[in-house]
Amino acid sequence: MTKPWMKALTIRNLVGATLVALFAAAPALAQAPTLRMLDTFDAGLWEVRVRDGNRMIRQLCLETGRPLVQIKHPNALCRSFVVKDENRLVIVHYTCPGAGYGRTQIRLENPQLAQVESQGIVDGFPFDFSAEVRRVGVCRG
Repeated sequence: MTKPWMKALTIRNLVGATLVALFAAAPALAQAPTLRMLDTFDAGLWEVRVRDGNRMIRQLCLETGRPLVQIKHPNALCRSFVVKDENRLVIVHYTCPGAGYGRTQIRLENPQLAQVESQGIVDGFPFDFSAEVRRVGVCRG
């Protein structure tokens, strides 16, 4: 016959063991995706060639590929959720309170060439584009 104090002791041990296991696992659970692939971009002047009828070209001075995630919200303070974080592909969804949101996919071909697809809302207007980004030289100024 089990005494009530024995049941309480067993439950307390079980709860204690569960808490210890959760705290031990917390660092692994808390680790956010790193988007390390974006840090492999060569620093310099990059050309963004949008694939549409206009063939719009824009140049950016980049230290890493991270600014490409929010290419349509360059100065906005946004919260990001990493959907995919792989060696050659990242997908990030971000929300910029008061400025809109976006979902960007960046596929790295090599440290000087990548493909970017992004869609979302900026200042109340939708955007959807696909572009090739290529390092074309050093930044001036």
